[in-house]
Amino acid sequence: MSAAVFHANTTGPAVDRIVPGAVLPKATDVVIIGGGIVGVCAALAIAARGIAVTLCEKGVVAGEQSSRNSGWVRQTGRDIREMPLIVEALRQWRGMNALIGAETGFRKCGVLYVGASNEDEGRFQAWVDSVAHFDIGARIVRGNELSRLMGAACVEFPCGMYVASDGCAEPQKAAPAIARAAQAHGAAVVEGCAVRGIERAAGRVSGVVTEHGTIRCSTAILAGGAWSSLLCAGLGIALPQLKVLVPIFRTAPVREGPEPCTWLKDLGYRKRLDGGYTINAASGFGFPLVPDSFRFIADFLPLLRREWKTFRPVLNDQAWREWHTLGPPRLDAAGVFEQCRILDPATNPTLNSRTMRAIVALNPAFKNAAILQQWAGYIDVTPDLTPYIDAVEAIPGLVVATGFSGHGFGIGPGAGRLCAEIALGETPHVDPRPFRLARFRDGSALVLGAEI
Repeated sequence: MSAAVFHANTTGPAVDRIVPGAVLPKATDVVIIGGGIVGVCAALAIAARGIAVTLCEKGVVAGEQSSRNSGWVRQTGRDIREMPLIVEALRQWRGMNALIGAETGFRKCGVLYVGASNEDEGRFQAWVDSVAHFDIGARIVRGNELSRLMGAACVEFPCGMYVASDGCAEPQKAAPAIARAAQAHGAAVVEGCAVRGIERAAGRVSGVVTEHGTIRCSTAILAGGAWSSLLCAGLGIALPQLKVLVPIFRTAPVREGPEPCTWLKDLGYRKRLDGGYTINAASGFGFPLVPDSFRFIADFLPLLRREWKTFRPVLNDQAWREWHTLGPPRLDAAGVFEQCRILDPATNPTLNSRTMRAIVALNPAFKNAAILQQWAGYIDVTPDLTPYIDAVEAIPGLVVATGFSGHGFGIGPGAGRLCAEIALGETPHVDPRPFRLARFRDGSALVLGAEI
């Protein structure tokens, strides 16, 4: 079974490429569906154990949100349910370059949340107190220390929340570098290979059906990001998840710009390896009105009420595409997964320009920094902004890892390890119950997580 060579052509940032496998294996132990950060980290974790694993990506590795995100690797502001995963992820990030023998761009730069009111300081202090037992060094900063962390900012703020041990990495480098390491351990990584569905024997996974043929296997991990809900629908699994459209841009190098990744009420920024900055607005996001928007409206109402200023409904190309793909994907014919290899939504230049003006007003160092590139990506969002990482009870052998709600890049190595442990029947290194699929159907109270 020969795999097709796929050439990406998108408006997104240029992603480091891998040399994908040319032949699709006929059989393997584990198939991973999706070549984002979580999928490649799971592939590396499994391959390093000497277990046969094949990763199928319908486009290119890191072609979607895993290369289009802002690149933060943060504990700061995390939902308490995600803290064990990000602590493990950061442990891995610190040693990742040495482990894989390649550059991911990871470095410790600190993460700063800036507050503008007493209410903000109260929220910050409550979070710092809640994570004290993780011993990550989270603290409140004020005065000269806050000013120093913000560089040449000409606006004063009363407080900030800071974790010096946090960092960042380069999204266009990280997932491809980890995928190459998985290949070095024996993993097969196949690009241009859309998965259409899963075959079952005696109720459990027996194979994964791709556009190039079926791979026999006993275990599959679905790490398809924004596509996961659609594939689950074809398997008869209701997966409450929506897409949120986030515009973002990068600048030319900025002299004497601030070092920490920083989040304010209207924008966030991160210094890149090239000296420029990746910047995005903190609100004004869109979510396309697709069939799932109505199918899962009851699940998402609490989140929509809280975040009504953050994102708004839109009718765009993605909405049109999904309304014209109602019904389960066919296994014997090309469908939406082949028709749209990479989600490459239009950005919002007006919002980006407004955000650029806001950062110039905040810090004159950005005054002459040209915007070099603008793009957008779809974040896969759950009703409580906490991911699904769980075995599917109705289909033994299937594990789902999706819905990372804008938190997935930094948490990727920890989530990939947990996926591998669940898929291989090992004892998980963290309690997986907060990430169970059934939490919206088992009578549990809905607890909204931290913002996107």
